[in-house]
Amino acid sequence: MNAFTRNTALLACLFLGGIASAQENGQPVNDSNTPLHLLKPAYRVGYGVVSADDIKQDMDRVLRYLQGNTPTHVTDSRTGERITDYARIDRHAQLERGAFRLASYEWGVTYSAMQAAYEATGDKAYQDYVYERFRFLAEVAPYFRKAYEKEGDIDPQMRQILMPKALDDAGAVCAAMLKAQLKGAKLPVDDLIDNYFDFIINKEYRLDDGTFARNRPYHNSVWLDDMFMGIPAVALMGSYDESKRQTYYDEAVKQIRQFADRMFVSEKGLFRHGWVEGMTDHPAFHWGRANGWAILTMCEVLDVLPENYEGREDILNLLRAHVRGLVACQSKDGFWHQLLDRNDSYLETSATALYVYCMAHAINKGWIDAMAYGPVVQLGWHAVSSAINEKGEVEGVCVGTGMGFDPAFYYYRPVNVYAAHGYGPVIWAGAEMICLLKQQHPRSNDSAVLFYRTPQQTEEPIFNEE
Repeated sequence: MNAFTRNTALLACLFLGGIASAQENGQPVNDSNTPLHLLKPAYRVGYGVVSADDIKQDMDRVLRYLQGNTPTHVTDSRTGERITDYARIDRHAQLERGAFRLASYEWGVTYSAMQAAYEATGDKAYQDYVYERFRFLAEVAPYFRKAYEKEGDIDPQMRQILMPKALDDAGAVCAAMLKAQLKGAKLPVDDLIDNYFDFIINKEYRLDDGTFARNRPYHNSVWLDDMFMGIPAVALMGSYDESKRQTYYDEAVKQIRQFADRMFVSEKGLFRHGWVEGMTDHPAFHWGRANGWAILTMCEVLDVLPENYEGREDILNLLRAHVRGLVACQSKDGFWHQLLDRNDSYLETSATALYVYCMAHAINKGWIDAMAYGPVVQLGWHAVSSAINEKGEVEGVCVGTGMGFDPAFYYYRPVNVYAAHGYGPVIWAGAEMICLLKQQHPRSNDSAVLFYRTPQQTEEPIFNEE
């Protein structure tokens, strides 16, 4: 035992002994009788090094909740009877209603997250959740299409799958299906992938330079959300369809550059939520979840692009700049705010979970420094964990949000446990945190969570790096 270790052990004994002695004598704990720097802080959410087992328990609670609230059946909308003979599907048939839709963009995120959870934990229940629902959708889709062709109307949830009208309808689910196939799943979803991708690449509205755009709330509006709703699927298609690999990789790089040129506010390291062609000024409301979609898009594309691919380094530098901007906005309890740079806006869970995932992933990939950003994601996971209730519901999630140009619009958006946007990011964040703990060596030193390149064996509360 070296001199520093002996001293820290002595301090710990003095700390405990000092408190006991002061209490026995009816004296206040003060600087003379107690090493006050060892007093335990009163954290509101949680602090310290988390364990993979604790993270997995949180994830499993969410998984069980989702398993019970996303059924895979077809029912008759008039009687509620389950339809098992799919040849009977007509305009009155519908996907059985659970708490969440099976093919929304939010559930595309959830399917990607569940696949990552399986890879991180080896727990097949996560993979089964995805594959069962993909097989179900692929099996019933042809029958619903026939019903539409015959009767001109079908369940809106299936119409969204078969006839997408926006990137929201297509991109995230398409990306999740592409990931499954690229991992060798051999699911019967190729027709669904082709249908989704045809909309993304050929039918989605664009600006003159090709940037994904919408005509709401104004003509030629660019939504930051659409980075994620469209670009990852394009990049993944470059790996799925090798004959057009360079075409799709180049398109993904171009889209990120064009979004960033319009929407990244470099002095803050944050993205604005909306941009409208023809506006003289472009108000910068830095909405939390949209910034989450942006950094998630960069992670997804960087995962796909080969090293040294033209434009990859630009995306990597943009991600690093965004990380620095986001880290500056983290709250004292680990959450990020609904409007990132406005600390009187509420703390929001889905954005927090997206940042935890993306920053942990960036550390695991070697894109950013674990020593600098590991403590940020640890604190962020404590916040995310605190938002998972006993049922497995995710609390504090902002509902779907359009584009606004005044602060009240964002400040007063409702939160709801049925806002589906929170579930995928929470699972994804947990999965990546487990991967992080396999690679890194966090320890508490002088009460602070720090990340070390090698394991530190001492059990002392204050220590020099070994």
